[in-house]
Amino acid sequence: MAFVITEPCVGVKDATCLTVCPVDCIHTSDEADQYYISPDDCIDCAYCVEACPVQAIFDEFTVPAQWRQYINKNREFYK
Repeated sequence: MAFVITEPCVGVKDATCLTVCPVDCIHTSDEADQYYISPDDCIDCAYCVEACPVQAIFDEFTVPAQWRQYINKNREFYK
C-alpha cells in the first residue's frame, strides 16, 4: 500500500485529491464517510498528499500512530 487517507478526511470528502490523481485510484461510495486510495492502482506519485486540504493523506509508513487503524480500513474498502 502506498498512501492512506486518514481521519481528517472523515465527513469532509473534499475531492480535491481526485482532481490531481493521474491514475484515478481514489474512490468512495455513497455509504462511506471518506475517500480511499487503491493499493493496487496507486503509482506513488504523491500528488494527492500536496492537494489534500485537510492534510489527511500519508505514506503508509508515516501514518501518525493515532491513525494507524486507517491502514486496515483502507485495505478493507478494497476487499
